[in-house]
Amino acid sequence: MDNEPAAARFSEVIASQEALEAVLGQPNPRVAAKVVTALDFHCRRFIARSPFVLVGSADAAGHIDMSPKGDPPGFVQVLDDTTIAVPERPGNRRADTFRNVLENPRVGLIFLIPGKRETLRVGGDAIIVRDAALRRRLAQDGRLPDLVLVVTIREAFFHCAKCMIRSHLWEPAQWPSLDGLPSLAEAAIAHARLTESIEDIQRIIDNDERTRLY
Repeated sequence: MDNEPAAARFSEVIASQEALEAVLGQPNPRVAAKVVTALDFHCRRFIARSPFVLVGSADAAGHIDMSPKGDPPGFVQVLDDTTIAVPERPGNRRADTFRNVLENPRVGLIFLIPGKRETLRVGGDAIIVRDAALRRRLAQDGRLPDLVLVVTIREAFFHCAKCMIRSHLWEPAQWPSLDGLPSLAEAAIAHARLTESIEDIQRIIDNDERTRLY
C-alpha cells in the first residue's frame, strides 16, 4: 500500500544504538575529537569564504525544514567566537526557518564553498533579530535585511570530502543532464494545482527575480 509505514515495508530495520554500532562500529577517536564549541581561525576563514549555507530547523512537532541561503562570500558574519548572524533576503515569505525557530531554537547549518570538497557543519540555538545596527552591518547593495537569524554555537566541525568526491559536485564534466527536468513553473502548477499557464507562472518568477533579487 502507498501509505504503508516505511518500517512495515522492510525486514531489517535498525532501531537501536547497539544495532547501529554493530554495523558501523565506533568512530575513530580523532573523528570524535574534532568537534569544537567555539569558532576558531579555521572556522572563521571558511565562513568568510562561503557564499552558500543550508539551514536546518524543526518545529515543536518535529516537522523538519532545510532552507538554502546564498549571497556573496562572507554574507554570514561571525559576531564573536560563539555567535554568527545570517541575513534574510527577500524570498517567498513562507519563513519556514523563522516559524520553526519560534517553536524550537535548535538549528543546524552546512557551509559550502564552490570547488572546496570539505564542508563546515555548525549546530546551535537561534533567535530572530531586528536590531538596526546589525541589519546595517549585513546590508547588501544598500538594502538592509528585514530579519537576521542569530545563532549561538553549540558545536562546529569540518566534514570530510567523501560525499563531494563520490557526487562529483564540483566537476562540471560529471554533472547529469538537465533534459526532461521540470521548470519551477511546471512544478508549481502541478503541486499547487494552479490554473494559470506555464507562461504566466514563468513571467511571475522572472519578474520576482528581476525586482526582488539583489
